[in-house]
Order: sequence, then C-alpha cells, then structure tokens
Amino acid sequence: MLPIIGLLSPKLTLFVKGRKTVFEILKEQLKKDDQIAWFHCASLGEYEQGVPVMEMIKKKYPSYKLLVTFFSPSGYEVKKNSTLADSIVYLPIDTKKNAKRFVELVNPKLAVFVKYEFWPNYLKELKTNNTPITIISAAFRRDQAFFKWYGGFMRNALKTVDYFFVQDSISKQLLNQVNFDNVTVSGDTRFDRVSHQIEMDNQVDFISEFIGNRLCIVIGSSWSEDEEVFIDFVNQANKNLCFIIAPHEIKNRGVQSLQKKITKETVIFSEKEGKSLQDHQVFIMNTIGYLSRIYSYGDIAYVGGAMGNSGLHNILEPATFGIPIIIGQHFEKFREAKQLQKLAGLYSISSSEEFSAIMNKLVDDQKFREKTGMIAGHFINSNTGATDMIVAYLTEKIAKL
Repeated sequence: MLPIIGLLSPKLTLFVKGRKTVFEILKEQLKKDDQIAWFHCASLGEYEQGVPVMEMIKKKYPSYKLLVTFFSPSGYEVKKNSTLADSIVYLPIDTKKNAKRFVELVNPKLAVFVKYEFWPNYLKELKTNNTPITIISAAFRRDQAFFKWYGGFMRNALKTVDYFFVQDSISKQLLNQVNFDNVTVSGDTRFDRVSHQIEMDNQVDFISEFIGNRLCIVIGSSWSEDEEVFIDFVNQANKNLCFIIAPHEIKNRGVQSLQKKITKETVIFSEKEGKSLQDHQVFIMNTIGYLSRIYSYGDIAYVGGAMGNSGLHNILEPATFGIPIIIGQHFEKFREAKQLQKLAGLYSISSSEEFSAIMNKLVDDQKFREKTGMIAGHFINSNTGATDMIVAYLTEKIAKL
C-alpha cells in the first residue's frame, strides 16, 4: 500500500512511514527520569517561531531535555538532525491510544504548542498527567470553529490550556469572547528570531565578490508564478544592477528552466568555482542555508510565494536588515505582511508591469528606497520581546514543579 501512496504523494509516504518508529526512537533517546520540555510544531515555520524560546529554556535549564515533534514532513525532514533538541520526531496521529502512550512514555514537565494545532486527545492526556500546557505565538481568526455556535468540542479542547500567548489583540478579543481570560498579547517570537540575525556573522565571501559596487536585488524563495512577474525586469536591467535569485525549488529541472528564461549573464552556485563572478549579472542559488545571510547584502528584496497559492515566504528575514520588500498579491492570511504594507515598508504587486514600476522607483529614488527600508527595519525592532515574556511565564511554571 505504501509504495502506491508514494507514487501519489512522496510527502504522504514520509508522513506515514516516519510515524512507524516514533515510540522506538523515544525509548532510545529519552530515559524515564529525564526532565523533558516538549515543543510541538506543525511545520518549519512554527519551528522557527519556537526556536528563541527553546534556546532560552535550554540555556536556563541545561538539565532539561528538549523534545520537538512535527506534524508535517516539510518541517521534520529539514530539522530532524538539528542539535538544538535532544529528540526530534513526528507526532503520532491524534488517537486516544497514541496520545496516552506518548504522554506516559515522555512524561513532559511542560508542553508548549507553537502557533496552532490543538490535538484534543493529546491535550486531554496532558491535563490528566498534570502537565502545564502553553500555547505560544498563537493567532486566531473569526472564521475558526472555536468561535462558531457549533465549536463546543473545539472550545472544550482549549479549556485544557493553562495559558495563551497570542500575536495580536484580535486573537485576545476572540478568546475573551468565548470566556478565556488566560491570555496575553506577547507578539510573535519570529521577530526575536530574526532580530538576532543582524548580530551574527553574515559575511559570504563569494556574494561580496559577485556584487562588487552594484545595487543588489535579492529574490528569495521564488516559485514559477513569481518568475512570471520578475523575469522581464531582470532581462531589461542595466549593468548597475545585479540579482541574486534563491528559488524555492532547487532541483536541476527547475533551476535550468529559470536559467533559460534569463538573457543576462548568469552563474549558478554549483558551477561558480573558477569563474569571474563579477562578470555575471545574475546569481542563482541552487542550494539552501544562505538566504538569511544573503538578505544582508540586498538593497531591495522580493519575497516569493504570494503570486500563487503556495503561501508567502518569510518577509521578516529581509526586513530585519532594513531593506524594502516586494511581494505578490495573495497574502491575506499573513498579518505581518498586511501590517508592514500599511506602514509602507512593503509593496504588493500582481503583474510584471507593477513589479517593474515599483522596482524602478526603488532603484532610481535612493531616498524613497532608504525610507522604505528604514520602516521595515523599525517594524522588526518595535515588535521584539515575546520570547522574554513567554520564558518568564515558563520559568514560574517550572519553579512550581
């Protein structure tokens, strides 16, 4: 059956196969007398939100072991070898049997769920086990079942939660309206995460060599739908501009397709050795792990994902370096993008003509470019502090254990 599923969806194969050995892995990696702090993340984005809190807990309580669980393969497969946690596994499907077995085996001293995913059986078992449950960086919407007349079952699941740290006042109001008062607006821990990036060593020698004295436009996490809006501008750009493109899909087929569309001299990361990088105007990154540092070299950033239905990628990474940001049109569910757009630190486009228009303005008008970037940087700095607030609460909980 599994090979058939795999033909339909490789991710579904990982989803099913990855859960088969979870309990065996936990028995190997965790001991009965371990003090365990359990963090659950739906996927990679939630993991990034949890990292600042995990790091601080690990530093403050070195005797504690960190367990991280993922629901999605896109989170687990990327972070399964991270050294931040002592154990990283898939979360077994939310059945009464799995939840009971998991909680009895792990016996966590505290449980932290990042942003969302409220699994009723796990929450119930944690409550039975007297494990404090905290939700961090949570974001609620009016259209969710919790706030509907038929949402009693889901609201009951939330009653097991000791405390909610939410991203905004709307989320707090929604919870208050259904009689949850154990709520604080802390903001989003991702702001703390990205704000630390500016303090790190972001130097990438081959990027410095490539850019030289040119104005640099970084196109991050782009999809084919994004390519349709930026290719014309890239192909018509003057020699004073250079482009670093980090596509979401880095397999040969996708990279070759992108390269064929570009008429400028282009170099690919995997083929850069022995080449004079400054002789090229476009650099395609067919590798991962560099993007957050590359943004530090950018004068303008385009962040992909919002031209299609894949979902907008991380706009906070370029914003922390104080550079203007351009995105596609589908970003309704991304509150940070909506907020930054209102402040005029981010611009949304829906066509190649709109892309070229705003890009030309940012390139030609230095004052406009610098002001837009300054707004983006200030947006990050004014929204930090969630991690300290959350860890202060968790510290109180741990002291009472």
